[in-house]
Amino acid sequence: MKPEGSIIASGIAPHGAITSGRPTPLGATWDGGGVNFAVFSQHATRMTLCLFSPDGRWETEWIDLPERDGHVWHGYVPGLMPGQAYGFRAHGPYRPDEGHRFNPHKLLLDPYARRISGRLEWDDALFGYDRSSRHGDLTFDTRDSSNFMPRGVVVDPSFDWGEDRAPDRPLTETVIYEAHVRGLTMGRRDLALRGTFAALASEPMLDHLLKLGVTAIELLPIHAFVDDKFLLDKGLRNYWGYMTLGFFAPEPRYMTTGQLADVQAMVKRFHAAGIEVLLDVVYNHTAEGNQMGPTLSFRGLDNASYYRLAESPRYYINDTGTGNTLNMDHPYVMRMVLDSLRYWVEQVRVDGFRFDLATTLGRTARGFDRNHPFLQAIRQDPVLSRVKLIAEPWDVGPGGYQLGAFPAPFLEWNDKFRDQVRRFWRNEEGMVRKLAMRLSGSALKFDHDGRAATSSVNFVTAHDGFTLMDVVSYAHKHNEANGEDNRDGHGDNHSDNLGVEGPTEDRAILARRARRRRNMMATLMLAQGTPMILAGDELGNSQSGNNNAYCQDNEIGWVDWDNADADFLAFCREVVALRARHPILRQKRFLHSRSRSIDGHVDLFWRRADGMPMTEVDWNNGGQKLIAVEMRVAAGTPDHITRAFREDAVFCVFNAGEESLVFLPEHTLDRGWVLRLDTATPGEPPVRVHRALKVAADSVVVLALEPVPLSPKS
Repeated sequence: MKPEGSIIASGIAPHGAITSGRPTPLGATWDGGGVNFAVFSQHATRMTLCLFSPDGRWETEWIDLPERDGHVWHGYVPGLMPGQAYGFRAHGPYRPDEGHRFNPHKLLLDPYARRISGRLEWDDALFGYDRSSRHGDLTFDTRDSSNFMPRGVVVDPSFDWGEDRAPDRPLTETVIYEAHVRGLTMGRRDLALRGTFAALASEPMLDHLLKLGVTAIELLPIHAFVDDKFLLDKGLRNYWGYMTLGFFAPEPRYMTTGQLADVQAMVKRFHAAGIEVLLDVVYNHTAEGNQMGPTLSFRGLDNASYYRLAESPRYYINDTGTGNTLNMDHPYVMRMVLDSLRYWVEQVRVDGFRFDLATTLGRTARGFDRNHPFLQAIRQDPVLSRVKLIAEPWDVGPGGYQLGAFPAPFLEWNDKFRDQVRRFWRNEEGMVRKLAMRLSGSALKFDHDGRAATSSVNFVTAHDGFTLMDVVSYAHKHNEANGEDNRDGHGDNHSDNLGVEGPTEDRAILARRARRRRNMMATLMLAQGTPMILAGDELGNSQSGNNNAYCQDNEIGWVDWDNADADFLAFCREVVALRARHPILRQKRFLHSRSRSIDGHVDLFWRRADGMPMTEVDWNNGGQKLIAVEMRVAAGTPDHITRAFREDAVFCVFNAGEESLVFLPEHTLDRGWVLRLDTATPGEPPVRVHRALKVAADSVVVLALEPVPLSPKS
């Protein structure tokens, strides 16, 4: 609300005379004596700072920023303290046909706001145009939006980090756990402050993750975001959070005190447990939508700079499918993203990022460029180049699928792994060759330009799609609760209900489902690359067949702890621990069936059940349902490192067919094959196996060639 009789004018504030201040850093910076405000706008003609009363309700002062350096407007207000609420009003041309949408009647959130108070309340006043007019966005709306807008808040980012040290886990040891702050904790009745950062980093949650063997937790977006009006109208919410409003501010709904310290304390606790924190970040678009969307921040500050506009600049390029695309070709937009990333690393101490629709971040007017200035800037940045960087290598624009195209040190989500592992265990024809490629780190995609075998982020499930339980329980998606008549979400999930759609009490079906879940989890952990587990999969969590729970902030989207599958949880712990114990399964170098200098053995050998090598006929046999692989330390690994490995080789069998007698590779008197895992009989102690082993139908077995004396198994 505006104060009675206010005008947008005065260069004097009650706190003292405003001075020119500094153009850097951008945002609101408290220095102990006052606050420096700096905001970018290339095309504005005037920039007004709006200050609010302590409760955030009333605009108490409107102050024109007195200086402009280049395209940065700035001023210093003495006497202001952390906790001060503020916003901006930008003046300039309102000419949508030329890409300009300035409207000083609209309160604008600072893109660099470190904290946001209040929640967006949908009202027609939020829009820069008159929504009731048949001329649409070409009209100009004079209603004031401040009553309905959240405010930026000045913060003091200082925090007592004590002895905090980043775990800095090498990728060869990394196991990622993709989770939602609220969704992972709301279903745990033993937690206080459920749904918050505090609950996520509580002792019960840390204990669960440590016992599972997780080394990094990847959080769905925690940047402040907006609940879409169309969802609120249906009684739903933007649960996942992929509609960012501010790239520096944490989402208030996950906080307890409302202070940045909420997030910092969470990170500190994870670090103390040896777990890294990765953030899923959405720099490809904002919550303002297309030309018919609201004016909340970027659009009102400088629409023509912040967004990629079409040939007719009234409209937006929409490579993201959300209505707009950030213009990463503009230096100040790129700077904002880089500043945001560095802020989260330096002030919050997160350990890395997963970039949503990362192809968009590397787009120019000519399409995707792996040498885009933004990607190069990250790679050379002394802060950002040392954290984990994960790309989702696609968007919905032309040429958007770029799996394998990102430069080192980026890792990439590998959807080929997801789809082909599901299809192999669904017993489809011709999947043996494809599974072999995924088990060896998808080298055809990633082994170039010095990239490591850890570049492929392997996953069978993620937040977007079926849970692991639903992959084996539903043949079709069931998204009716989303209110779109089941039209949303992917239709081809490579899933199988194994006899009955949805829940059942049929013990035979339940046993088959459990076996298939074990097979897919084992495949994930036995493949070269960096594995990622979806939170709740280890508990047997179901979303009742909903494969697009983006709007389900309820029991559908939350992890079900009450009905946790204890047996499957035990298996998951076992197979994650198996990967940790056997470094041959998680190497940095690719395996290419090359001879090793240390002993002449090849580092990768594919076998049939009879022990003979796979031939081209076998690879092309669509009916082939079993494949065995012998892996050793990669050729090129220094000999002293090779000798330090606990096992000489690991032998894995993946059998999607009938029971089969599988002959083992040769061994020596002082080295023998030890059965370490069998998904048909999980939890059994290790035993020595000699020449051959019966491998059950639909199962995975793992043996290690070790100098361990054990009683033989016939």
